[in-house]
Amino acid sequence: MDAFAFLLQGFLVALTPINLLWALAGVTIGTAIGVLPGMGPALTIALLLPATANLDPTGALIMFAGIYYGAMYGGSTTSILLNTPGEAASIITAMEGNQMAKRGRAGPALATAAIGSFVAGTMATLALTLVAPLVVKIGLMFGPAEYFAVMCLAFITVSAVLGASPARGMASLFLGLMLGLVGLDSQTGQARFTMGLPQLLDGIDVVIVAVGLFAVGETLYVATYLNRVPDKIEKMRGSIWMSKSDWARSWKPWLRGAAIGFPFGTVPAGGSEVPTFLSYAVEKKLAKNPEEFGKGAIEGVAGPEAANNASASGTLVPLLSLGLPTTATAAIILAAFQQWGLQPGPLLFETQPLLIWGVIASMYVGNVMLLVLNLPMVGLWVKLLEIPRPLLYAGILVFATLGAYGIRNSWFDLLLLFIVGIAGFLMRRFDIPVAPVLVGMILGPLAEQQFRRALSISQGELSIFITQPISGSVFLICALVLVGPPIWRRLAARKAAPA
Repeated sequence: MDAFAFLLQGFLVALTPINLLWALAGVTIGTAIGVLPGMGPALTIALLLPATANLDPTGALIMFAGIYYGAMYGGSTTSILLNTPGEAASIITAMEGNQMAKRGRAGPALATAAIGSFVAGTMATLALTLVAPLVVKIGLMFGPAEYFAVMCLAFITVSAVLGASPARGMASLFLGLMLGLVGLDSQTGQARFTMGLPQLLDGIDVVIVAVGLFAVGETLYVATYLNRVPDKIEKMRGSIWMSKSDWARSWKPWLRGAAIGFPFGTVPAGGSEVPTFLSYAVEKKLAKNPEEFGKGAIEGVAGPEAANNASASGTLVPLLSLGLPTTATAAIILAAFQQWGLQPGPLLFETQPLLIWGVIASMYVGNVMLLVLNLPMVGLWVKLLEIPRPLLYAGILVFATLGAYGIRNSWFDLLLLFIVGIAGFLMRRFDIPVAPVLVGMILGPLAEQQFRRALSISQGELSIFITQPISGSVFLICALVLVGPPIWRRLAARKAAPA
């Protein structure tokens, strides 16, 4: 009952006029960004970080949460009408939804995506309400050794799962760890990795790195490599409303998709790609007409879209309760918390309960706004697809430049922004994931702090990390994550080889 009592207080925060406006702005911007090809919630929130630095943190975080799950839905419009998935999680929607659009059923495809997003988003937010306090209670039992172990798990899973190979992910992570350690040592006061530049004594601003990697680098990559084929937008024909048969075929996939997506979102580096593919496989197996799959089956849109949106809410469980980001967007939101001097985790639930529960309550409100916005205004969102790409990319770069310069009015920040942006472009070009850079940069200093505290408690004995039950178990999981996949692949290859 404590969770629901706090949730009621959160609704008092979320339903104030100003926070309702922030939620509306978030879901509107998120939907628009999701519709635009090549854009995404991580890029958008990174762009808005400098502009929101002086705003009330509660309202800004409500807006960022709205952008996150709004963009998850908006991507379905591009996938269905343009056959261009903005993210890997929208590949299935593009495959089935675009086939429906070609058969003149774009309206029902968009409708099942919108209603599925609402159903799954609401169910997942309810699960977040129930699960987050339990995780917080576990988190309150953690000491420095346990926190260091959990951060190491986040490092390993994010770097090992994202990208083409674990080696590239680890290289990206170590780059982020190095960037996070630039500046003055918190205990000795000695300068580290500053190369003699006084501008680096205060460290590298995480906002500059986030904007450089996700706005400048991503925009340069999309403009260079993903803008070569002319777009063909499928026309909206027929009614947008779902028939009775569409409802009958969609409601079970919505529920199953929500049940599949939420747990994957809570797992480090679980993301939204695996649950969408898993949901599609489940729906195809359970369907009465599996021959329709690949040709425009409505279940193939309803289930994966529900899983996609449920995973977004699941991502907020480890982020809010333990301060651990499991996706690139979650890492950007963590950077947003830190620009106001806030560190998500068990203590924040005690010190800032109205902020945390206000954000959670706003997700219920935002899901309703999302449903009301998207079904009647589909025609408007489709118009956004007609924006010329060069104008879109130029606008992003200008906005990123102004935002970065506005942080400290420093030319050095601008130079750093474009150095990081070019590095981000090259990383995307050679399939090196950029999310581990940000995770390493944000969590690296915190992990160092917890590591030093643990050694101080144990008087320099490293055994504290494996003799404590929780930290020892977490490090065992870390070892399995590192060693398990290569052994599994080798055994599978040996089994598949001819005798």
